[in-house]
Amino acid sequence: MGTYNKGILGPFSGKVGTVVGANWRGKDVMRSLPKKTDRTPTETQLLQREKFTAVSNFLTPISNVVSLYYGSGSGELTRRNQAMSYHMKEAVTYVNPNFEILFDKVQISKGDLLGIQNPRASSPAAGDIRFNWEDNSGQGSAKNTDQLIVVLYSPLEDIYYTNGNAATRDAARVTLTLPTYFARLEVQAWITFASATGKSYATSVYLGAVAIG
Repeated sequence: MGTYNKGILGPFSGKVGTVVGANWRGKDVMRSLPKKTDRTPTETQLLQREKFTAVSNFLTPISNVVSLYYGSGSGELTRRNQAMSYHMKEAVTYVNPNFEILFDKVQISKGDLLGIQNPRASSPAAGDIRFNWEDNSGQGSAKNTDQLIVVLYSPLEDIYYTNGNAATRDAARVTLTLPTYFARLEVQAWITFASATGKSYATSVYLGAVAIG
């Protein structure tokens, strides 16, 4: 059932007859209902749907990061949609019979803030992961208060770990104790910086696979 205000010339939401109204990114929009079809999708269409699903399934668990730090918050595309577009084009490949994420192409953030200098990742003790980097505070727009953001993913168990405030830029090192279920797993690791206000952020860096002790 649809609702509307001030007649058809005013904003409304939901289904009204053959159209659907909604508020999208602050704009009142109206769309026609999709037409039903009995046509069987082509192999290409099916593959595109599988590709979309693979990318969406990978990004959804880290939406808390992507929705804040990927691309521009203005324009018609949401940050999530910008991330979907990039990863659909650059970060997924088909290995029969499935689509696989190219971890070295993944970006958890994309922005203009000065990024991480000479980052390294290791697991110095059981259940821990350590990140080291060089403090480049004061270069360009980089500040010592910039926050380190961490995303880890275990392909074997299909589980994620995110930390949006792991350390400040000037710390140059941080050791994180992971949940116990990450013990003895290999994780893919990405890190990035965001300003303390969250209004600016760097393009993320991929640190490869790390075997957690």
